[in-house]
Amino acid sequence: MIDAEDVVLVLLAAGQSSRFGMANKLEAEFLGKPVGLHVTTALESIPFADRIVVTDGCQLDFAARGYRVIHNDDIAKGMSFSLHLGVREAMKAGPKAILVALADMPRVTAAHIYRLFDAFDGPDAVVVSSNGEHPTPPGVFGSGRFDALLQLKGDEGARQLVAGGRHVVTAPAELIDIDTPEDLERLRQLVHAPERITRAVEHRSD
Repeated sequence: MIDAEDVVLVLLAAGQSSRFGMANKLEAEFLGKPVGLHVTTALESIPFADRIVVTDGCQLDFAARGYRVIHNDDIAKGMSFSLHLGVREAMKAGPKAILVALADMPRVTAAHIYRLFDAFDGPDAVVVSSNGEHPTPPGVFGSGRFDALLQLKGDEGARQLVAGGRHVVTAPAELIDIDTPEDLERLRQLVHAPERITRAVEHRSD
């Protein structure tokens, strides 16, 4: 296992939101606050060595929530470029591990993150989440894997890296990520979000 004080959190919050439409998906309302701030609330009590967020033009104030903000000025290069920016910054603190999480996963819990920490077994560890069918972020990467993270260039490389790691299974609903408006609406329906009811009433009155 590993202590949170030895881990730097890298939160990825940059992207084109191309599948979401014109709006930035992280700013969309879910349970009364923006999608992108749910994970910061869920993890605020974990005493990480540092908190880093990689973002683009998103208007959310991550700095006010204790994050050092790194700007990705070239989101066309994809998520791997954001990951590289976050990992390089995190490495400056000399952590034993980095936790990589996504801001578009609003249901992740601190309890699950601690289960990832419990499964950590050394500098070469790769411990990622699973919905019981396939691995997914969040994931913890030991210091021996930092160079591998910096070499990732797309989804295939990431899949290869996590394939041999440990997979910690949790409820699929906890690992839902928001890529499209339909994803968000399904999640609203699942948790009976107040804005779902408001939207339904507004729709009927039109």
